[in-house]
Amino acid sequence: MSKFLEEQERIEKHKKLSDNPTFHSSVKFIGKCINYREDKTLIQIGENTVIIGELAIFPYGGKIEIGRNCYIGEGTRIRSATSIKIGNEVIISDDVSIYDTDAHSLNYVLRQKEFVEVVILNNLIKDAKYLDIKSAPVVIEDHVWSGFNVAILKRVRIGKGAIIGAGSVVTQDVEPFTIVAGNPAKIIKRL
Repeated sequence: MSKFLEEQERIEKHKKLSDNPTFHSSVKFIGKCINYREDKTLIQIGENTVIIGELAIFPYGGKIEIGRNCYIGEGTRIRSATSIKIGNEVIISDDVSIYDTDAHSLNYVLRQKEFVEVVILNNLIKDAKYLDIKSAPVVIEDHVWSGFNVAILKRVRIGKGAIIGAGSVVTQDVEPFTIVAGNPAKIIKRL
């Protein structure tokens, strides 16, 4: 009986998941997907990709594209208000945060206004412009490996074959075939 219930739970989760992204049948999606825009074309996942982490699109914008043969680790959060594009054969370890947005205004008055709207009044923000929330695309090219506990912030391009050391904070572009580490991440080796 427990096997039957587990299978029914898996089927129900897969049905609910399929309403949010567009993905190849070979994708293994164990994580969570939040698509406030309710347009499943805004989250696209290529074949043979495994996602244990979380994907989310903000109500006021966003798009996530993940290539084929990728791995997104447990506890990893990919949240988009503009655009996050991940290439093919990319490995993103556990507990990585990838945001293409500040998610909140730098102005404390607007930040408080957002808090009241979202947390107290339970209203989703449909237009981030009036709250002055800054966003810019993130691009992660093919064959990148990100260690655990990395933060990749808006307006960053990570070049092909780059490696991001564990615990790094990426605030600027990363050259192809380099290893970067630190806060902020800096080149420590060329491959």
